[in-house]
Amino acid sequence: MLFSRRLMLGLAMAGTLAGALAFPAMAEGPTEIDLFFPVPVDGKLARDMGTLIKEFNETHPGVKATAVYTGSYDDTLIKTRAAIKAGKPPAAVIMSANFLLDMQIENELTNLDSLIAADGTTKEKFLGQFFPALQGNAVINRSVYGVPFHNSTPLLYINADKAKEAGLDPNKPPQTWAELTDWAKKLTKREGDKVTQWGIAIPCAYDYCGWMMETLTMSNGGRYYNEEFGGEVYYDTPSMLGALTWWNDLVYKHKVHAPGATPGPAVSTSFISGNAAMMMLSTGSLTYVRDNAKFNYKVAFIPRNVRNAVPIGGASLIVPAGLEAEKQKAAWTLIKWMTSPEKSAWWSRATGYFAPNMAAYKTPDMVEFLNKNPDAKTAVEQLDVAKPWFATYKTVPVRKNLEDEVMLVLNGKKQPKEALAAAQKAADETLKPYNAETSLKLP
Repeated sequence: MLFSRRLMLGLAMAGTLAGALAFPAMAEGPTEIDLFFPVPVDGKLARDMGTLIKEFNETHPGVKATAVYTGSYDDTLIKTRAAIKAGKPPAAVIMSANFLLDMQIENELTNLDSLIAADGTTKEKFLGQFFPALQGNAVINRSVYGVPFHNSTPLLYINADKAKEAGLDPNKPPQTWAELTDWAKKLTKREGDKVTQWGIAIPCAYDYCGWMMETLTMSNGGRYYNEEFGGEVYYDTPSMLGALTWWNDLVYKHKVHAPGATPGPAVSTSFISGNAAMMMLSTGSLTYVRDNAKFNYKVAFIPRNVRNAVPIGGASLIVPAGLEAEKQKAAWTLIKWMTSPEKSAWWSRATGYFAPNMAAYKTPDMVEFLNKNPDAKTAVEQLDVAKPWFATYKTVPVRKNLEDEVMLVLNGKKQPKEALAAAQKAADETLKPYNAETSLKLP
C-alpha cells in the first residue's frame, strides 16, 4: 500500500509538473511583429494597409503583425535606423527602394538569400516572379536584400476635357518635350497678368524633386548616378543641365508652370481642382485621381527629349538587421504573403501602384479591373523603358544636395548651370568618405 500511495503521489506530481511545463507553451501565443509603413502619396493608403494586415492576422494565427505608420519615405528611414540603433528593430519595413544600397553599406539589412533557400527555391526563381526592371533596386552584390512590394513610374496626367477645349486630342498625348511645351502653352489661361489655369505642374519637394530630376535627365539621354557604384553622381552634366533648363524655361520663359517648388500633394490638388491642366506625378496617385477627378482624364508616358526612359519608384519590403530568428521567420511569412499575386493585385487596385508580381496581372479580379480601368496599364507598359532608382552611399543627403539647388532655380534665385555646379561640388563632398574607403583606397 505504501508503494501504491507513493506511485499515486508520483503520478500526481508528474501530472502537475507536466501541466506546469505545458502551460508556458500555451501562453506564448503568436509571434508579435511590427511592420513600419510610409504614406508617400495621396489617397487612403493607411486605411488599405489596416485592411491588409487584418486579413493577414486572421489567416496566420502563428503571427500577429501590427502596422505602424512612419510618415514619408525619408521619415521611415530615420525611424527604422533609430529602432535598429536602439536594439528594437521592426520585423519588416516598407522601405523606399532606393535606400537599400545605403542601408546595406551601413550593415542595416538582413541578406534574404538564406530565407529564400530555406523555402527550397533559388534567388533566380524567387526574383523571377517580379518585373525585371525592379531587380536593380532589390539586388546588391548578387544577393537579395529587398522584395518589391509597391512600385511606380512617373506618368503624365492630362485633363482630357480641358485638352479638347484647347483643340488638342487627349488620345494622342505629347510624345516629346517640344510637344509638351506646345500643349502647356495652349492649356495655360490668363486674365490679364493673372494665370487662371497652368498648363503643367511638376512636383519639387524633398524626395519627389530628386525623382523628377532623374526622370527628366533620363528622358534627356542622361544618367543620374553610377548604377554600379555608390560613390558617383552626375549632376554637372549636359543631360542634367538640359533637363533643369527646360524645367526652368517652363516657369520663366514660357510661363506655363507656376514658379516655386511645389510639393506633390499641392500638385495633385491643383490638377484635381482644374488649376493645372497637366501634371507629372507617380502612378501611386492614380487611384486618388480616379476617385476624385470630376472630369475625364488620361495618363501617358513621360515625354522624351532624347529617349524614352523613366526611373523606378516606390518601395520594397525589407528585414532590418538585428532580429531574432523567430521574428525574422515571421517577417518572411508576412513578406511572402504581401507580395503574392493575389495580394499584390489587390494592393495595386486599392492604391494605384502597379503590382510588382507579374502573375498578379493574370488573376481574374485584376483582368476584370484592367478591362474597366485601362489607365492602370500605362505604368506597366512604361516598364519597358524603366531604369533603377537613384541609390548611393548617403542617398538622402546626396539627393538633397541636388534638390536644394533645383529649388533655388525654380524660385528664381539661381540659374541652372550655376546651381548644378554647386550641387555636384556638395555631393562630391558628401560622398568623399565612401570613395576614400572604396574606389580611392588602393593596395
